[in-house]
Amino acid sequence: MSDQAAVTGEADVIFFGGDIVTVAAGPAEREPESVAVKDGLIVYVGDHPGAIRLWRGPRTVLRNLRGRTLLPGFIDAHGHLGGIGLQATYANLLAEPDGDVTDIGSLQDKLQAWAQTAVGADSGWIVGFGYDDAMLAEGRHPTRADLDEVSTERPVLAIHQSFHLGAVNSRGLKELGYSAATKNPDGGVIRRLPDVIAPPYGEPDGVLEESAFSPASDRAIAGLPEAVLNTLFIRGARTAASFGFTTVQEGGCTLANLQALRDTAAASPFEIDVVAYARADAATASPEQDPVGASGAYVNGVRAAGVKLFLDGSPQGRTAWLTQPYLTPPEGMPEDYCGYPAIDDDKVVVAQVSTAFARGWQVLAHVNGDASIDQFIAAVEEATAVAGRADRRTVAVHAQTARRDQIDAFARLGVIPSFFSMHTFYWGDWYRKVVLGPERAENISPARWALDQGLIYTSHHDAPVALPNSIAILAGQVTRRTRTDHAVLGPEQRVSALDAVKSITINAAHQYFEQDRKGSIEPGKLADLVILSANPLTVPPEDIRILTVMETIKEGTAVFPAHSAADPTSSASVAPADFPSHCGC
Repeated sequence: MSDQAAVTGEADVIFFGGDIVTVAAGPAEREPESVAVKDGLIVYVGDHPGAIRLWRGPRTVLRNLRGRTLLPGFIDAHGHLGGIGLQATYANLLAEPDGDVTDIGSLQDKLQAWAQTAVGADSGWIVGFGYDDAMLAEGRHPTRADLDEVSTERPVLAIHQSFHLGAVNSRGLKELGYSAATKNPDGGVIRRLPDVIAPPYGEPDGVLEESAFSPASDRAIAGLPEAVLNTLFIRGARTAASFGFTTVQEGGCTLANLQALRDTAAASPFEIDVVAYARADAATASPEQDPVGASGAYVNGVRAAGVKLFLDGSPQGRTAWLTQPYLTPPEGMPEDYCGYPAIDDDKVVVAQVSTAFARGWQVLAHVNGDASIDQFIAAVEEATAVAGRADRRTVAVHAQTARRDQIDAFARLGVIPSFFSMHTFYWGDWYRKVVLGPERAENISPARWALDQGLIYTSHHDAPVALPNSIAILAGQVTRRTRTDHAVLGPEQRVSALDAVKSITINAAHQYFEQDRKGSIEPGKLADLVILSANPLTVPPEDIRILTVMETIKEGTAVFPAHSAADPTSSASVAPADFPSHCGC
């Protein structure tokens, strides 16, 4: 590497004494010994004597990494910032390794305990997030009867880990106006008691899917204390920073929520960057020419980049839209059940994509099932035929069950697949045994196919569906090891540790059109950095999962561990956010 001898000065800090993964180094290039930072920018990358000679001054801090590893700050290719805040607020119903709920009884205990906390006691609803029917001993969703044991006086909501389903108690059903006389809404299902004859549609059992679930989540969120609502974005950002993220996403917010995000930032600028995408249905229907306010410039740490479409549901919840039937359909569904679309009119999808292209908005689309991917590809093809080809970096979010021919179509159309690679760990066994069967499950999140096609792909955490765990993103791609059976799911789809790191650094920066200022350790780029306990490129693949984030640095300033101990609840008050209920996958 060049020692940048033509440039000198007094650096604020010089890092040395550990591995430095620049992501920019070529295969024949050795990684550098030292990195110098000044005024929030990387000014030197090279050998340590050169750093000392050119950039050490009387006020320069020498940071010995002591064998730890310096990498570019991680970039969240898809997640929900407010949802991370909700995840940290609600009762934790997650299974191991992120929680300890094992059965319906422990789920009930968590909800009852949360109801007695200061936040829970002051909330309209008793709410928990993250149960997974695949991990409960009973192998099913909680029902209204189960949740009636938590409370019959207050509405109760247990949110599935996918954030596409949930279960409510009898009081919750009453609050929602759901009864045997309520038909299923478009794009959703109210599950019914199988042994109760209650015309005309059947008595609800408490489990709600997709658009039937959304009103329950909306009401539960609105019932949180205002002081809590005011700090969800801030809590989300601080949690993300603790996992090494220096850029995060608010993916698929309402226009009101987008304004709340900006109001929050105006009152207290974010310490890390936030990229926001508004819901495409609302944004494209707005009479305003640019209700999104898309820009490449951050204001108080926030910028809007475009819109997000929601085209199907959750594979693990068996609501994603497939071309072939689920291996085991949900209870009450026929053998040929393939899930269902969120938007069954293809013309509506084309119109949303076309409007976004015409207004210069980047397009993201939630597409899990291969039928929804087909729908999206067709819409992008039709919109491109009218608007012409351009470097739009359209993103297929999740793309869990993408077929090889669809990967080929992504390459042809310039679509970036952003895989939710942690599914291989969390739900790999469930996919093999219940959702898809062994053959189809082998190729979920097909990163190797993407690389073979020459695509730049990204990977994400989709929090709050999972914790915003950067290390789990890396491990999921490199090992594809499942949670329960510890099987390797689709060994041919594994990628190298370097490719995994790129998926949350330089590739994610490319997805955001920010590769010139983020994503690698190079002179002139922002000093967005993360220090890990060891080098993910050199530890055994199975040990990647036990790496830890030691420090997160945004433009030269440590944001984790926090350089300020300020309580997020002490931040300036802003209007409560209107959080959407559909977050994840």
